Amino acid sequence: MSELRKDPIIGRWVVIATERKFRPSDFSVPVEVQTEAFCPFCPGNEDKTPPEIFAIRPGSSSPNTQGWEVRVVPNKFPALRIEGDLNRRGMGMYDMMNGIGAHEVIIETPEHKNANGGNVDIKDYSLKTMVNIIETYQIRCIDLKKDTRFRYILVFKNYGKEAGASLSHPHSQLIATPVVPKRVKEELMGSKWYYEYKERCVWCDIINQEIDSGKRIVHQNESFIVIAPFASRSPFELSILPLRHSPDFDVITPKEKELLAEIMLVIFKKLSKGLNNPSYNFMLHTAPARYPRPGYWQTIEKDYHWHIEIMPRLVKQGGFEWGTGFYINPTPPEEAAEFLKSLNI
Repeated sequence: MSELRKDPIIGRWVVIATERKFRPSDFSVPVEVQTEAFCPFCPGNEDKTPPEIFAIRPGSSSPNTQGWEVRVVPNKFPALRIEGDLNRRGMGMYDMMNGIGAHEVIIETPEHKNANGGNVDIKDYSLKTMVNIIETYQIRCIDLKKDTRFRYILVFKNYGKEAGASLSHPHSQLIATPVVPKRVKEELMGSKWYYEYKERCVWCDIINQEIDSGKRIVHQNESFIVIAPFASRSPFELSILPLRHSPDFDVITPKEKELLAEIMLVIFKKLSKGLNNPSYNFMLHTAPARYPRPGYWQTIEKDYHWHIEIMPRLVKQGGFEWGTGFYINPTPPEEAAEFLKSLNI
């Protein structure tokens, strides 16, 4: 019989539809190898992108030239633009403001194709490359927090057409917004409510319960744990959580960066091997920027816990999902975790 499961943080209900049970092989539709006549992110084409904001360059190469390991540039077609004032205003009952923010592209590596001719992705990275990328996320988050127009900074990655990627060269993105997004606000409010009720962090309680249970743990090291959430929205959804309580990703330590890189390499290799290199999205959820203002809650340091959500794009949403806000997941997270844990890489 199907189960209804409730997310303990935001209260969202999920249908675990066991009658529709899928095997991992049922999802094995690999990412289509995208071919582009021209790639603006490849070395030698630095003048085809907007001028770089930041880069990791081990040698003495000049900005906007070859010789980089990670490169950050403004998105050529930004969702939000960094220049201007917010100009908050009303139009009758409706609220408006200018589309002010930051939209950056993190070009993760100079490499475009792997040894097999496929698109390079996290599964192909060295530990050093992954650490460089995580460090770049941290540096850009710290820098953008200095701009008091921005309330929230989201780092995310789209891999494969099904996940919304328009270019195949490995890259992720960062968008800073002048408001806290609704999805993040739901997490923040759920975490706050739980803390007010129990005086404990809900995320820390989840970690402790998952360690006690062991049913939904996919991998763990001394600083991070990967779980298939109890109320997973889709097959093989995963969460990476730091074992050390911290609301802000950007205070991650050098050792934690290395251990996060290590666990991400393991997880994405398992997903690629077990699900035949699926399209996916990942999102880094961290606490919003906090500027002194009346009424801002004082417990956010204790009640929120940064984390990464990974969503393989294996099923599509239909009218029921859009109409109710429920998700239908044909793969119980316990089975997803057991399968991924069993894979040798």
